This record gives sequence, C-alpha cells and structure tokens, in this order.
Amino acid sequence: MPGGRLTQQERQQIALGLADGLAYAEIARGLDRPTSTITREVMRNGGPTAYRADLAHRATEQRARRRSRAAPRGAEAPPQAHGRDAEAVREYEEMFSTVLMQAGTPKMMSRVMACLYITDAGSLTASELVQRLQVSPASISKAIAFLESQGLVRRERDERRRERYVVDDDIWYQAMIASAQANARIIETARQGVGILGPDTPAAARLENIARFLDFVSESMTRASEQAREVLHTKAEPTSGGAAEPSPDRE
Repeated sequence: MPGGRLTQQERQQIALGLADGLAYAEIARGLDRPTSTITREVMRNGGPTAYRADLAHRATEQRARRRSRAAPRGAEAPPQAHGRDAEAVREYEEMFSTVLMQAGTPKMMSRVMACLYITDAGSLTASELVQRLQVSPASISKAIAFLESQGLVRRERDERRRERYVVDDDIWYQAMIASAQANARIIETARQGVGILGPDTPAAARLENIARFLDFVSESMTRASEQAREVLHTKAEPTSGGAAEPSPDRE
C-alpha cells in the first residue's frame, strides 16, 4: 500500500469518485490507500460536495510551507503518548476542525475545540494552545470567550494556579437540551401565527405542521439525550492485554 502525501493525480481521482457518488472506501480501494486517508483529505478540503482537486492540492502545499516556517530549526515534533503517529494525529485534528467548521462553528473556535478534544486530559492552558496552534494569545482569548459563552468550554485553576480551559463531559448533552429549548421557542411562535393567520388557511396549516414536527423531534431529542447521558461519562479501563475498553462511570 503506497504511503506519503497524495499526488495531484490521486486528488483528481478522488474528485471524480465523489462526483460519481462513490463511498470513501470504494475510492480508497481504487487508489490503494487507507479509507481514513481519503476521509481526512475530503473533510479538510470542503467536504464531499465542495471538494476540488486543484484547490485541495494548493491548500496542502500551503499548509506544508506554513509548518516549515513555523517550526524552529532543529526542532522535532514532541513525542506522542500511547505510541500514536504524530502525523496521523495532526491530520485528524485538521479533519476534526473542518467538520466543526462545516457544522457552523467559526474557524479559530473549531481549531481550539478540536485541539482540546484530542488531548487525553481534555484541558490546556492558553500558552499551550498558542504553542500547539501557532496563533496569537489574542486569537486564543477571543476563541475561548466565544466557546465559553456557548457553554462549550469552562475554566478552572490547576495546582499551579494556572487557568486551564476544559471540555466538559456534559457538553454534548447540554447542546442537545439547548437545541430542544430553541425549538420550543419556534414552536410557540409558529402556533401564535396559526391564530393570527386563521386556522383554516394554507399558511396556518403550514405553521401548525412545522410546530407539530419540531414538537415531536424536540421531545424525542430530549428523551434520547436523558437516556444516553451516561455514555458521555464512560471511562476507558485497561484490559488484560493492555488495551482500553469503555466502561460506564457509575460513581
């Protein structure tokens, strides 16, 4: 199986495969590449509907030049815990950031979130984020302020009194509940419109259908979030072979 960076010709084959509606695994088999390589390539370059081979190739070259300029001479990448492949981790972090951006999170906030999520501790200081992301302290401060306002990170002090930024285990649960609450406001407003527009009119029927749909979805989302909340607190436990298996935290 070939290694190294994707060539421009391979990127063109990826673009053709996406245009033909092929799955990532099928494209990967045609190029004799791992499926994960194709997934990372597509997701960090616009996603399956916006991927362009020439733009992806130029973006990769630009990223390589930026990393070359940013790295001090003679410096080596810090060793990764658990024997991880540093290049694979870096590429995954880029892909994760891209997915968050496509979901609507601004670029710097997405990069900070991805960086926090892939650390085992789930927390970093401002200086650590600056070093990892190669951006200014002001950029980190602005990103943290936004994420904190959305309930996506929290602050705490470590034993050295340094401020650390933490991704909480409950973040996704809180996000789902907030989404359901936002839907409740839309439902209420839609039903107010039914009374104003007249219950027997097409416009009122449309609004009532929207309200009923969102009501059902929100109720299902809230119920499922409550039932699945424990999953967010699952911890890894070492097995006899040294690997880790998920285990619910039942404190």
